[in-house]
Amino acid sequence: MAGAKSHDYHILPPSPWPFIGSIAALVLAVGAVMWMHSHPAGSWLFFLGLAGVLGTMFCWWADVIREANAGEHTPVVQLHLRYGMILFIASEVMFFVGWFWAWFDFALFPSTVEAVGGVWPPKGVEVIDPFHLPLLNTLILLCSGTTVTWAHHALLHGDRDGMQKGLWCTIALGLIFSSIQAYEYAHAPFAFKGLNYGAAFFMATGFHGFHVIIGTIFLTVCLIRAYRGDFTPKQHFGFEAAAWYWHFVDVVWLFLFVSIYVWGGWGAPVHG
Repeated sequence: MAGAKSHDYHILPPSPWPFIGSIAALVLAVGAVMWMHSHPAGSWLFFLGLAGVLGTMFCWWADVIREANAGEHTPVVQLHLRYGMILFIASEVMFFVGWFWAWFDFALFPSTVEAVGGVWPPKGVEVIDPFHLPLLNTLILLCSGTTVTWAHHALLHGDRDGMQKGLWCTIALGLIFSSIQAYEYAHAPFAFKGLNYGAAFFMATGFHGFHVIIGTIFLTVCLIRAYRGDFTPKQHFGFEAAAWYWHFVDVVWLFLFVSIYVWGGWGAPVHG
């Protein structure tokens, strides 16, 4: 009985993944820099580091899932996991603040950039019609926020079938959103390079699109775990974190739609 657990905290056993993950991230970063400088080994190092990072993520999260299924995630541990997810989303918010800052700097002070002709959008640029595909994507993401909430409430009430259907709908809507955005990019009337407008537009919306893809993968993993019976009404932090992340993606898109598509292209000729 001397070794009996007398607290609600989970003491982690030694894990190799922090060390392996840091080495993989270093290799990925060095490979990326070498690749950008046209070094022949740069691409190989980049993809080797990427494989290491992805492998670390898979194995580390698999360990966390095993700990949860073993009952190690007590209410105190779950609370701190929630704090961690909140801080992660806060860091993501600040990342998007950087893209918004760049966009508003270009838009509000176009006279400081000679290449744009002193106006924003720059002279001669045709913009994407915000009330065509962007508006459709906005409605799709809002619907996906509704379906993921449906799945969450179904889980809280022990309705496993409703949770699975809600997740299927959310994943499908996420895939449709990504497909429409890919089509929009393929037919955009301006390029990424050579113009501040294109660079700021594609970086802000593209980074959000990357988050939609990550969120879709996150929800797909939750769907697989739901079929395995991992989630219960009292213990389902993995699903809750995915739902928080998806709602964050929804809210960011609303700001992007209003700021970049509607306000940012106001007064410019519309393509097509």
